[in-house]
Amino acid sequence: MSEENILFQPVKKYCRRDVATCDPEDSVLKVAGVMRDLQISSMVVCEENNPIGIMTDRDLRNKVVAQGIDPATIVARDIMHAPLITVSEDDFIFEALYRISKNGIHRVCVIDQDDRLAGILTATDIMRLQTRSPQKLVRDIDQAKTLEELASYHNQIQDLVIHLVEAGVPPRELVRMIALLNDQLLLRLIDLLRARQFSGLTKKFAFVVMGSEGRREQTLTTDQDNAIIYSDDLKDEEIAEVKAFSEQLIDSLIAIGVPPCPGGIMSKNEFWRRSFTQWGETLDYWLTSSLPENILNGSMLFDLRTVYGDVNLERGLKERMVQHFSHDKMFLTHSAANVLRFRPPLGLFGGIKVEHDEEHRGQLDIKKAGIFAITEGIKILAMESGIMVSGTRDRGLALFDKGVINKKLAENLDDTYDFLVSLRMRCQIDAIKAGMEPGNYITMSRLNTMEKGRLKLAFEQINEFQEFIRVHFRVHLLR
Repeated sequence: MSEENILFQPVKKYCRRDVATCDPEDSVLKVAGVMRDLQISSMVVCEENNPIGIMTDRDLRNKVVAQGIDPATIVARDIMHAPLITVSEDDFIFEALYRISKNGIHRVCVIDQDDRLAGILTATDIMRLQTRSPQKLVRDIDQAKTLEELASYHNQIQDLVIHLVEAGVPPRELVRMIALLNDQLLLRLIDLLRARQFSGLTKKFAFVVMGSEGRREQTLTTDQDNAIIYSDDLKDEEIAEVKAFSEQLIDSLIAIGVPPCPGGIMSKNEFWRRSFTQWGETLDYWLTSSLPENILNGSMLFDLRTVYGDVNLERGLKERMVQHFSHDKMFLTHSAANVLRFRPPLGLFGGIKVEHDEEHRGQLDIKKAGIFAITEGIKILAMESGIMVSGTRDRGLALFDKGVINKKLAENLDDTYDFLVSLRMRCQIDAIKAGMEPGNYITMSRLNTMEKGRLKLAFEQINEFQEFIRVHFRVHLLR
């Protein structure tokens, strides 16, 4: 296995299962003795095998010895590090690496589906697995001090993705890595801005992203789709500072190389920066009016994901949407009708139709041809079912679990989506290498016979899914 692919292996394949544990009420003296005897530098503190904290030799040194405290008079709970940073057994090695770097720690605990301790993974363990990895980029972003450094790392994310694609890393894993790195870049930028200009900025707001960024499904071409939700009880001067912060943040994102949204969907614009109550009122209007722009905006808001700030503001808006759809599905029906507008480009005899204009002759827009129908179709089904997870694949799995779609349809959509994204990413890389801007157009002549056949099958499966959407939401009853 290549060194790059190891990053996208599940944690459960490489974590150490023999984890030393102690009870939170064990004396520090007793725990220290066990650590000495086992020659280990940490002990996971568990209550009924549920990890609640970790006690390290650093904790002993800084919190006990340096303070002159008798270790026999205190217990593990008193000095343990909590809350505990954990990863799931099914998370990728890269996600564990990201959390280790982001939190400035040396190890993460691994938990199973029941949140019980399953193992431990250290930065040293990961480094032993490979000699070349994105770890340096992760750490460099965390340690960046200037916008110029962040701009350099933004470019390196693209270079790293190209390298990993050529190394054979599957697109599904790559888009997750892109989301993690972009989030980290954004968080570091916010840290720098707060430290330099906005040290007194209120914490009662959320910076949220939407669209593919909200779903963690970015590829190599993405612009900004973001907004700010702030608490209703902010004072005028606090609102003014949130405004100044949002303007500086968006300008700084543009400065480091993240393109602005052509449609202006950015938190520096007042339309996309509102109080929680104002957002609720706006959302109510969008959901009860079938104007095309309202359908687009309401659907986009369901993809919102908090990158920084109070996540309860995001949850409140999503719960408001779910409550609305429990008794009024007209918005969903109009959204379904919009999905049906993007038919796969199949001819009467099953051939794939391409563009004939001068600029895109022999090409097709893979996003409009298939990706949009899958992401939006699954999204509106999730909205109807009260499924608030983000990500097309996770929503599809949740829809199957709820019995909304059957196993065959769920698997077909999952495979088709992965295939279309892989084509999109490959063509974007070709464009970058040719010195062009990456986009969504693929050139049919560059596909081999097998790929063309697979693409035709993908479009046929999307047609079937759109028919399911049409019947499910009774789109034919719209006038």
